[in-house]
Amino acid sequence: MWSKKILILLTFVIISFSSITKSYSIEADIFIQSVVNRAAETLSGNLTKDERIEKLKDIARETVDIDGIGRYTLGSYRSKITDSQMIEYKFLFQEYFLKTFSSRLAEYSNPEIEVVSKKKLNENYTMVSSILVSTEQRPEVKIDWRVSTKNPDNLLIMNLVIEGLSLARTQKEEFSSIIQNNDGDINALFSTLKEFTK
Repeated sequence: MWSKKILILLTFVIISFSSITKSYSIEADIFIQSVVNRAAETLSGNLTKDERIEKLKDIARETVDIDGIGRYTLGSYRSKITDSQMIEYKFLFQEYFLKTFSSRLAEYSNPEIEVVSKKKLNENYTMVSSILVSTEQRPEVKIDWRVSTKNPDNLLIMNLVIEGLSLARTQKEEFSSIIQNNDGDINALFSTLKEFTK
């Protein structure tokens, strides 16, 4: 009888704990601080540049909405391409994004980023403000992170705004320029992305 009561109690505790775990969601500012801490740990460790790049790519795959950014950067051309072209574009953009993201960050050593505030834009998005702490080699840099909170259990970075410059918007304008300069041919963009990721 006693063992049966213990079994029931343990079952209740496990179910309760599972429910608490599932309902728990991390705040956007804590999420960003966790991401930058992981990146800083990678960059300050005793790793080769290639090892840093691979670890940074893993972090990006887990924390950035790469597909969402890719769709945004296509702009109005998103509705003009075929399904097969979109599949190719998603693959090429992911490779492009990961290479750009990781190779740029890999040059930093001991970057210290401090989250200072957050602002809930609506139910789906929160803007998290942070600073890249200044050193003798570089000034303080303000970095804002647009975080998707559509799924509270899986927050994702949608954009970075560095000193007022939106990286996603800048990329969108660059891609649009490539397509426009080639008479609206989306394949020109594909060729550029392929060349970059070689």
